Amino acid sequence: MADKEVDFLLSNPYVETLAFFSIAVLALIVFLAIFELVTKYKDWDEIKKGNLSVAMATGGKIFGICNLFRFAILNNDSLLHSLIWAGYGFLLLLAAYFIFEFLTPYFKIDEQIQKDNRAVGFLSMVISVSLSYVIGASVT
Repeated sequence: MADKEVDFLLSNPYVETLAFFSIAVLALIVFLAIFELVTKYKDWDEIKKGNLSVAMATGGKIFGICNLFRFAILNNDSLLHSLIWAGYGFLLLLAAYFIFEFLTPYFKIDEQIQKDNRAVGFLSMVISVSLSYVIGASVT
């Protein structure tokens, strides 16, 4: 009975849009909190201080996560499947973060971003954005 009521509500495009939007915003908050746990700096403290590198890296993560949701919503029938695929895409994006850190043995990415090395912050942003397209293309 409840499934039919939910299906009926989600058949309204305004309600469906609100549902996808709400879930995406909540997931974005959770995913950003997870990213914050794995970085050595506090994103919002650094941004408040004017650290442009952290702002670029965080902006790239926000764009990447939202882009994953875009692909997941476009390619799946239900809210649940979209959330599952976006979550899986997020795990891949998180793995990419660790690979980026591992593949740059000359310096620590987190340390350079915290020191406001804008070249590293920009590169981090571009990696998050570009890989979100690659991951997103496969979340069907």
